[in-house]
Parts: sequence; C-alpha cells; structure tokens
Amino acid sequence: MLSERIFKISNEQEFKEISLQVFAFQYSNNEVYREFCDLLKQTPNNTSRIEEIPFLPIEFFKKRKIVCGHQKPEITFTSSGTSGNQTSKHLVSNLKIYEDSFLKAFEEFYGNPEEIVILALLPAYLERQGSSLIYMADSFIKKSKHPESGFYLNNLEELQQKLKTLDKNGKKILLLGVSFALLDLVENYDFNLQNTVVMETGGMKGRRKEMIREELHKILAAGFGVKHIHSEYGMTELLSQAYSKSNGIFECPAWMRLLIRDPEDPLSLLPKGKTGGINVIDLANLNSCSFIATQDLGKKISANQFEILGRFDNSDIRGCNLLVL
Repeated sequence: MLSERIFKISNEQEFKEISLQVFAFQYSNNEVYREFCDLLKQTPNNTSRIEEIPFLPIEFFKKRKIVCGHQKPEITFTSSGTSGNQTSKHLVSNLKIYEDSFLKAFEEFYGNPEEIVILALLPAYLERQGSSLIYMADSFIKKSKHPESGFYLNNLEELQQKLKTLDKNGKKILLLGVSFALLDLVENYDFNLQNTVVMETGGMKGRRKEMIREELHKILAAGFGVKHIHSEYGMTELLSQAYSKSNGIFECPAWMRLLIRDPEDPLSLLPKGKTGGINVIDLANLNSCSFIATQDLGKKISANQFEILGRFDNSDIRGCNLLVL
C-alpha cells in the first residue's frame, strides 16, 4: 500500500518514485486536482519528473473540497483566519496517516514523546475548534509518561512555576507555544532553563505586532536563558511538519520536500539559494493533495533543508502564519 511505503522512504530515488505514484493516484481520485492538472495539460502520462507535477494553489482549500474519492472524513481541520477572512478546510479521511506522520517526524527530530514533559502554551488554538496543531499536541501529551504534561491557556503563573521546578529537577521538557504567549511569559517571569526545548509555532494571531523571526528568537532565547529557539513549520492544509532547531533552518522528514517557484512564473522552479514561493510535497497528504503551492516565501539550502523568509504581500495572515520580514 502507498500509505505504508511513504514512511519507509530511505533515499531520494524512492522519494521521486513514490511521488510520481502519488501524483497518478491523486490525479485519478481527486476531482478538483485533476481539473487543475488538465487545465495545465499535465497528466501522469506526460510526467516523468517531480518538477513537472502541478502544485495546487493553497487557496483552493478555502473554496473546494480537496479530497480523494468520496470517503466521509474522520475529521475536518480548519485554519484560524482573521475576522472576515474565509478559512481553509482540510478533510482528513484517514487520521492514522496524520498520526503516523507527526509521530514519526517528532521521533526523528526530538525522540520518543513518552520520555518528554510536553507543556503546550497554545491559547489562540485552544480557543477555537478544528486545529490540527492542537490534535497533534494533544496526542503527544497523551503519549507522554509524565503526568505534568498538559495544555495551558492563560494560567502563566502556574506554568512558570511548573516549568522552573521540572527544569531544575532535570526533566526533559518541550515547551511548545504560540509566539505572543511565549513573549507574555518571558516579559512577566525570569527563567534560566537548562533542560528545556522552547519551540514557537509562529504567529501573533492579531494579539501583538508582527516581528521578524530573528528579533523574536533573540528576545525569547534571552528570556528563557536558552541558546536556541526551535520552530515548527506546518499548516492546516498539510499532514507533515518540518522542524528548525536553530537559526531558522528547517529540516523535512523523508516524505516531505520543498521546491522553490519563481514568483514571476509560478510554473518555473528556482535553483538552490534563490528566494521564491514555497511549493510543498507532503506525501502524507495521500488522500487529499500532496502537491501544494503555498503563499510562503523561502529558499532551499539542501535537499531537505530550507529557510522561511516571510509571505507574499497580498496573502492573508492565517493559522500557522509565518513571521513577516
């Protein structure tokens, strides 16, 4: 089965072969995607390289049902969006694939969540329904063998006390937080953490003025007393995440890749080191669309490393939005 082979990819050749197979599957089973490919006159019959596969603009998730076949979705994830903006809907017909994707990627980059205290400071996400990030964080919290793991909304006093105590006791901790809430925490309390990974999920969600990532990370690193701030790159329309452990350089799991498109010619790709629009290949998105043209700007550093540089000026700020330069 394709869903099983996706998470066993071990080299670039396997990634390319499975990508072409996923493209053929989605062309045959995803009506909206097939219409889009036909307009571009690009089908599995005349496609032999992943660079030739059409990337569906992410805006389609706001207006159409992007799904393969007619299976009833097990869950629908929605983007947050700002007031008056239409939100994206991601119909997920197989939750196990999502769970396999986020768990395998997390284990690759951070280890077994059972061994980590997971503290999730995600008020903007907890205050609404349909967040894929909350689903993922909740799964990690449930897998954690530590009873201290849990969600936090506005109870910063309780969180800071628990964080300091656990860190002092040598517990391995992940503090996962939305940017504005992490800033609230360091502005109100002093920290000198030794055993904690601080990971921001991006975005001020309209609560604060946006700032560049370098400035945000400098403030948070000083406030928490850590060398580096980690980041997570994910969005409602995807079922995989990339992670950055330092300097804003993200790495993808084996079943995820980014290509950079020319902002002036969206059907042309740019070489390594050039800045352009980010196209994501997320093979875990098997039952939806694995080939998505995002509204994010970035540049490729190596086969599975990239840097996020902001967003297109005319794109709306949504959900897991990235810090605008």
